[in-house]
Parts: sequence; structure tokens; C-alpha cells
Amino acid sequence: MLEKTTRMNYLFDFYQELLTDKQRSYMELYYLEDYSLGEISEAFEVSRQAVYDNIRRTENMIEEYEEKLHLYERFQERQSLLKQLKESIRKGSTDAIQLVETLENLD
Repeated sequence: MLEKTTRMNYLFDFYQELLTDKQRSYMELYYLEDYSLGEISEAFEVSRQAVYDNIRRTENMIEEYEEKLHLYERFQERQSLLKQLKESIRKGSTDAIQLVETLENLD
């Protein structure tokens, strides 16, 4: 569950501008503020089921955006390459230039 929450938080960061205000609010409260479905339903005066359905649809939308745009995937690749680059520089390795070139060509 923690892995899914972490992934959703990242995906939300990347794609929140593509969501409606209500979708954004529900996702923020559920994933970032750790509100329960019941708490969100009370705040918006809708049923718990309506909140649940909206969050699930929004999660699916965000996953579809990621399948098409790969922003999170590229972010993870960049982070991995930067970590390797730092390690390479610390060790005085000659791999640093190749890693920088890979980063430049990532997009």
C-alpha cells in the first residue's frame, strides 16, 4: 500500500494540472493529507461511494497519462543516472562523461 501511495503522490505531482478542481481536491486530501473517504465525503457533502469512485477514476486517468507521457518513468531514470554520476565522480571513474551524455539524451 505504501508503494502505491508513493507512486500516486509522484504521479499526482506530475499530472495534477490535468485534473479538474474536484479531482485535485479529492486526491490531495486522500493521498497528501491522509483523509479517510468518510472525512472527504463529509467535507464535500457527498456520499462515501461518490468519493471512492472519483478517486479510483482519477487514479486510472493519472496512470493513463503516465502510460502516454512517461514523466514519472523519465524522472526515475534521471534520478538513477544522477545517483550513478555522483558515485562515479566520488570514485574518480571515467564513466561520468558517458552518464552526462545519457542524461542529455534522455528527453
